[in-house]
Amino acid sequence: MIAIKTPEQIAKMKQAGELIAACHREIAKKIKPGTTTWEIEEFVEAFTKQHGAIPEQKGYYGYPYATCASVNDVICHGFPRKEPLKEGDLVKIDMVFSVDGWMADSAWSYAVGKVSGEVKRLMETTEQALMIGIQKAVAGNRLGDVSNAIQKFAEGKGYSVVRQFIGHGIGQKMHEEPQVPHYGPAGRGPLLKEGMVFTIEPMLNTGSHEAFIEDDGWTARTIDGGLSAQYEHTIAITANGPLILTQQ
Repeated sequence: MIAIKTPEQIAKMKQAGELIAACHREIAKKIKPGTTTWEIEEFVEAFTKQHGAIPEQKGYYGYPYATCASVNDVICHGFPRKEPLKEGDLVKIDMVFSVDGWMADSAWSYAVGKVSGEVKRLMETTEQALMIGIQKAVAGNRLGDVSNAIQKFAEGKGYSVVRQFIGHGIGQKMHEEPQVPHYGPAGRGPLLKEGMVFTIEPMLNTGSHEAFIEDDGWTARTIDGGLSAQYEHTIAITANGPLILTQQ
């Protein structure tokens, strides 16, 4: 069942979203060659404590960290590491914050120093795909309209769309209905209604869309070693169109 949030509940989620956006802005200042994703992890832990938030990923089904830190061919759910990031790396940081019991979720891709044209194009296209999907997230559309718009745009630019990992409803739980794939036919799926809140989080690869999970049970890599980028916002369906709760 898809929960419909009240305006008051959405406002509470927006508080979490604004905090997570502020954290991403600070992370952007810290990402450079020589930085470690472990340092980012420690910063996020301190940031949440300072602002009275809870890093909801930590402990979720046993996941041990406040962040997912996924570098280059890691699609998602990568563990923070103490190895320094290198010039040209592509790193994705994904976080879920809870404030007063209401959550927001956002992932962002960061260039480490000067990156190749390939990395830059992948990042730009993935962020554009996210925004194109958000534009379709209006009351009266079907969820498949969002999914299809992302897929058509991404594949039209020569990238594949990850299928193993998708967006989701969110509220007082990290994962709620509906499930939000980033591929599939238009005109299908749940009807979008005011008060729905969910994430849109396309992951685009330079090669195959397929992934494999490492022995740690979490880290997902591209099956062919291709690069992967991800951008994610939490959005609410309103009478005035989609409201981005995690806007940076």
